Amino acid sequence: MEIDAELRRQITVSLAAAAVFIVALVGIGVTFGGSTVLPEAGALALVALLAGFVLLMAGVGTYLMRANDES
Repeated sequence: MEIDAELRRQITVSLAAAAVFIVALVGIGVTFGGSTVLPEAGALALVALLAGFVLLMAGVGTYLMRANDES
């Protein structure tokens, strides 16, 4: 399977979005207690992060579809 420029761009953008999610997830864990129990504020931050990630991936998918249509 040949990896062309379009597929390379899709892989890069998707991996970058996933990396942002993982960094934010670790940041929430460190900020709200490390290895102890997650407090209520941390739980709300985690839910907000998950909702934001879903919206981010929807935006990334929309961007990639539109970028593919222009080619």
